[in-house]
Amino acid sequence: MSTDNYRAIELLSRTPYGRVSASRRALPFTTVTRHLVLDRCLVLRLHRGYGYHQALDGSVVAYEADNVNSGECDTWSVQFTGTARVIEPTPAERELFGRTPLLADGAPFDPVFLRIEPEFVTLHCLTDVPVFRYAHSA
Repeated sequence: MSTDNYRAIELLSRTPYGRVSASRRALPFTTVTRHLVLDRCLVLRLHRGYGYHQALDGSVVAYEADNVNSGECDTWSVQFTGTARVIEPTPAERELFGRTPLLADGAPFDPVFLRIEPEFVTLHCLTDVPVFRYAHSA
């Protein structure tokens, strides 16, 4: 595994959420997920009620996480591309995820888990990024 791949995995360990993207009936979609890095793979937890896990299972997906809104001077983005598989995590792995969200779009959060074994890992870093303040209208 390359140095960039190790660095990418280390950075993913710093943030708990990212976005998984794939296609569903030939249309792209992206959803937010909780992730863990376990044995150089990603394990994702998302809401079963969306049905996305059915489209993701066995499909090539892209997973992206970043620190864009962290306020840090250096910004990074990591993307893993690989095949996702629905799994049943061990009790210890479930515990590592922590508490599940209470609701997903008003429905009780029902977790489903996927594992991604990365085939491609991409790491991008921007150095000395200016901090922007968002203007809100009154």
